[in-house]
Amino acid sequence: MKEYVARRKGELKAEVALLDRKPGLTVVQVGHDAGSDSYIRGKKKDAEELGFLFRHLWFDETVGEKALEETIFHEANDPLIDGIIVQLPLPKKLDEKAIGRLIPLDKDVDGFLFDSPFDPCTPKGIVDYLSAVGFPFDGKNAVVIGRSDIVGKPLARLLTRKNMNVTLLHSHTSEEDKKFYLGHADLVAVAIGREGYLDGRFPLKKEAFLIDVGINRGADGKLHGDILPGRDVAYQSPVPGGVGLLTRLSLMENVYQAYKEHRK
Repeated sequence: MKEYVARRKGELKAEVALLDRKPGLTVVQVGHDAGSDSYIRGKKKDAEELGFLFRHLWFDETVGEKALEETIFHEANDPLIDGIIVQLPLPKKLDEKAIGRLIPLDKDVDGFLFDSPFDPCTPKGIVDYLSAVGFPFDGKNAVVIGRSDIVGKPLARLLTRKNMNVTLLHSHTSEEDKKFYLGHADLVAVAIGREGYLDGRFPLKKEAFLIDVGINRGADGKLHGDILPGRDVAYQSPVPGGVGLLTRLSLMENVYQAYKEHRK
């Protein structure tokens, strides 16, 4: 995955260097969260590496919705800004969905809004990577564990678009059914935030591809995925250094796509 991401970033950087203005990304953050701070540092690093304009607008947790609304409105009307992100989570007093809906569809580079022209970054990154390595989607069986609106559901939608037979498993699926569907899966993606959840209880095809979306801080202080390491399969994505890189790459690709649409 690292080699794929490095190659794609190199291609993007070369294209951006020829533009008459930089693609612009604004990240709006409220308060401090260790995970959010880390994500934003990564986004800033990627944007600057590619030659993008990057704005990080930080607010104290006491900020009101009116101030955020005014900020997003300002960024939405700035011709130098092609994408806007409201970094989650927000403090509980703020309505995440209402604030997110303030972002115009043409600048919703996270792809979270209904009818957004952009695919959500993590599912997009996974599908783009699998396409790049020649994964045979057509008619194959996919299992997605987790039904979040950010990863599970949109990933199932994108895989269906690739003509896969997609099964979405969740906390109400029986263990017996999970074993059945996983045993027939050519592709398995796990996004539930439970360290080592997909372990030896579940039989897998040796030809299967495993995509681990989980990031969990273990008792050893290290990061671990939702899939037990070392499964006997054709491919298992690493944690860390896997899907997170694909997500950040897809965000930059969405910003660049937004730039191109705005220039038309």
